[in-house]
Amino acid sequence: MRIMGLDYGSKTVGVAVSDGLSVTAQGVEIIRRKEENKLRRTLARIEELILEYDVQEIVLGCPKHMNGTEGVRVERTNEFKDKLERRTGLPVTLWDERLTTVEADRTMTEAGIRRENRKDHVDMIAAVLILQGYLDRRNRE
Repeated sequence: MRIMGLDYGSKTVGVAVSDGLSVTAQGVEIIRRKEENKLRRTLARIEELILEYDVQEIVLGCPKHMNGTEGVRVERTNEFKDKLERRTGLPVTLWDERLTTVEADRTMTEAGIRRENRKDHVDMIAAVLILQGYLDRRNRE
């Protein structure tokens, strides 16, 4: 069974997909949009990827504050979760994404990716980290 990981942002969505055994996460792409509320094409592309990779479940990063409280980004993420569930018919699990962007940046630094090129990859790497965290927890239980 393949699982999709999403890092939902105001203008991008990083996408990762698990291998067939749901052990490892691989980055797929970053879906970009011009305006935050224009989600039709974003949702359509996610649907295409679900079909292409035969995805059965979605994990969506939930951007809580460092102290665990929820802000406006969490509200928007919950709205996106509802749209994903309605449109795809798949279960969507929220996953705490605190520090994934920091970890993604550190990973790119260690990989030697130049600072000016990191913004081109950070959302996809964050999606990989979100999904891998979920897979690791799931496989331990």
